[in-house]
Amino acid sequence: MDDQEIIQSILSGDQNAYALLVRKYQNRIYSHCVSMLSDFSLAQDAVQEVFIKAYQSLNKFRAQSTFYTWLYRIASNHCLDILRKKSRNKSESWESLLEKKGEKIHELLTAEKPEKSRSERRELIESVLAQLNPDYRVILVLREIDGLSYDEISQTLNCSLDAVKARLKRARQDFEMKLRHFWGSENVK
Repeated sequence: MDDQEIIQSILSGDQNAYALLVRKYQNRIYSHCVSMLSDFSLAQDAVQEVFIKAYQSLNKFRAQSTFYTWLYRIASNHCLDILRKKSRNKSESWESLLEKKGEKIHELLTAEKPEKSRSERRELIESVLAQLNPDYRVILVLREIDGLSYDEISQTLNCSLDAVKARLKRARQDFEMKLRHFWGSENVK
């Protein structure tokens, strides 16, 4: 059965059919939530909430896009809400991050053999992303980590293509500015 047939079955009363959609998409949605939230535990909770929201709103799915795109939008918006709440209660300021990890981050960015510190580089990227405005973080994750096209981002965030391009430009500039603290300006591009 394809997604549309499964959805019709669910809407006709077969609640157990929803498990087919969950099994089909849970790993992809989990990966997306981890990318956005940088927290495995928080991502697990988010995935459960996303599938609950999707189930409760299934009758609103109009098949104007694929089910996965619709589910991905729900996940992105849910993670964005979580990030906005977290940003109001930031546990670590940018200044604190610079003080605690500044030297280590500089070493990572200037390492001659980056393959040796791939996990540390990912940690750096996540640390810098965590300091960004949640809207900037989401758009960077969607484009640079998840590899979505501008059109897909536009659908996911429910905004115009011009808005996507403008936000992405500002997000990249903010990210680059934060990296300049650790890396000489000639190395940031």
